[in-house]
Amino acid sequence: MLVYCVHITPRLRYITRFFSTETGTTEWQLTDDPEMFLLEQGAKINYSTDTMDTRCLHMLPHGLLSQTGIQQQPVNVTQLNGQPVFFQTGGALGFDLFAAAFYLLSRYEEYLPFEKDRYGRFAAAQSLAQKNGFLKTPLINHWTRLLKEQLTALFPGEQFRETVFQFIPTYDIDMAWSYRHKGIWRNGINFIKEAVSLQLSAVRKRFKVLTGKEKDPFDEYAWLNQLHQQYQLKPYYFFLVAEQRNSCDKNISPHNKAMKALIADQAIRYPVGLHPSWQSNTTPAILKREKELLAAATGTAINASRQHFLRLSFPETYRNLLKTGILFDFSLGYADDNGFRASVASPFCWYDLDAEAATDLLIFPFCFMEGTSVFYKKDDPETGLAELRQLYNEVKKVNGFFSMIWHNSSFTEEGVFKGWKNMYETFLKERDNSTIK
Repeated sequence: MLVYCVHITPRLRYITRFFSTETGTTEWQLTDDPEMFLLEQGAKINYSTDTMDTRCLHMLPHGLLSQTGIQQQPVNVTQLNGQPVFFQTGGALGFDLFAAAFYLLSRYEEYLPFEKDRYGRFAAAQSLAQKNGFLKTPLINHWTRLLKEQLTALFPGEQFRETVFQFIPTYDIDMAWSYRHKGIWRNGINFIKEAVSLQLSAVRKRFKVLTGKEKDPFDEYAWLNQLHQQYQLKPYYFFLVAEQRNSCDKNISPHNKAMKALIADQAIRYPVGLHPSWQSNTTPAILKREKELLAAATGTAINASRQHFLRLSFPETYRNLLKTGILFDFSLGYADDNGFRASVASPFCWYDLDAEAATDLLIFPFCFMEGTSVFYKKDDPETGLAELRQLYNEVKKVNGFFSMIWHNSSFTEEGVFKGWKNMYETFLKERDNSTIK
């Protein structure tokens, strides 16, 4: 595929490389030489305001990809051929698909001033996608199909590889056990607190678990292993291994023998990644130390991560990950609503908008987290299952990448999580039998 433009920029190189991957074609070539473009006999795209006397897909540029720096962009979302679009410029597609996709993938709006939530995050409620009703849609995947259809009509001989649907469940292990392996001091303090506040059922529960009469409620690893084997799943586990505890990092000590054994056991079975602590987000030295601790426990190099509390700030968080040797990140999604934060259901490389450079950090977006349904949306398991089915089907339609987040603590069948363990198993069973509709 040959793409003609007046000026070849890093932004244009990045987005054409993305669509080259998504359409399953060889790497697209860019040229600013009109004569070379006219002589090309194969499939080609004219990404300029110039009219070229040759068969090509003419996409009129909006201007975003020739800019540098970050500034407010007028965005007017309308419907075209049943799909939301913006940066309407006319041309064969009616809008600048390259610029619109770049705006969403780069998370351009998150570099602009916004009101942070209580954890310092960009909320779904502030996003272009939620405000315009396409948060639940992998919009860029649909735009990719539109692009392939237009190119196929112009160049019937051009071959496009169909993408393959992928499903990867992931788990955040913020606290491996509820009562066990916390030590005499932590359990003693909690015993006193529960007794003083007359939480007698909690006192009894803690006593039974610590005396071996009951299984720890967070210890669902054997059950999950059985599910993974039954449904032939290869999940990712992300472990929080903060050495210093605080109100946000309450994990079992990474130096605890049982914790080390649990991590090692999971690493034998599945890919394991780092769940960087709250503290590490602003202190690269702590991030480096936690990565080393997890690598020592697994006996393997650690190259994947997901931020604790989904504490993601552009560009600092991703720059710190890259400096520490993280190559794959699974943090891109919202805490306050389920859906597609970058409007895509495909892995993609992060573009550092401040540095105007594509990077090697591969982003694996997720679109559903059980904690979002329980704590933010106050859904019951049945409502949560309905949304999970909806999002799963949206990704299936476009043969995309579907990932979701669960926590071992969500399978306790206690309190607000009552019924969610059964919901999860129901979803996996439906998916395996291809009955999700």
